[in-house]
Amino acid sequence: MPGVSLVALLLIAAFSARPAAADVPRLGGKPNLNGIWQAMNSANWNLEAHSAQKIDSQWELGALFPIPAGKSVVVGGKIPYLPEALKVRDKLRAEWPNSDPETFCYLPGIPRATYMPYPFQIIQGDRDILMVYSYATANRTIFMKDHQDPPIDSWMGRSNGHWEGDTLVVETTGFNGRARLDRAGNHFSPALKVVERFTMENANVIRYEATLEDPQTYSRPWTIRMPLYKHVEENAELLELKCVPFAEELLYKDLELPAKK
Repeated sequence: MPGVSLVALLLIAAFSARPAAADVPRLGGKPNLNGIWQAMNSANWNLEAHSAQKIDSQWELGALFPIPAGKSVVVGGKIPYLPEALKVRDKLRAEWPNSDPETFCYLPGIPRATYMPYPFQIIQGDRDILMVYSYATANRTIFMKDHQDPPIDSWMGRSNGHWEGDTLVVETTGFNGRARLDRAGNHFSPALKVVERFTMENANVIRYEATLEDPQTYSRPWTIRMPLYKHVEENAELLELKCVPFAEELLYKDLELPAKK
């Protein structure tokens, strides 16, 4: 039957397109995550689906600085806020950009550091794994052996990792609760626990997943998913975005001494 033949051909093509295990580079028997990676989406603007729109306070920039449209990276589409936490989200959204620590060059927290519109580098050896971010020259160590509770709360928390088969699983806790998840006011409390999963699909694509659990903010755990793409251009390197000088005037201009006449 022609219909059956067509279906069979489509199935063969689909399975042929799937990467073989041999396509994944390895280091010490585990997938080799070394490289410079970047998310290619608008999740940093809003994790949930959103249309393109102008920013009223930036009208003088015209089409240079709109909010780009984006699909939701949240599994199920919506973040399951508790009622009071949803009110906080709406307030933070209305007060953007002053409500967003990114404006002032504070550290982005986890998982936001992964999908900011800047690349980051994974440095993997035979023990701990280091992730270095272009934005604010941030970094974090994923402790693969020395698993401990966070000594103090911080912007980036403490990350403990392990391998489940070919997937790197990272659990991060110990947040100070001051970071945001995006520019749309999505937020969390210091009780947040993030479990990330990095799975190589092939040499140039990581399937990234992060599950967020915070009973003070959400009615249940929820998950984001997105691909991360490797920079494969010749001589690719991570360039720094030292944003502190860009925020100093915003932070301290009111303390500036008047100019002498």
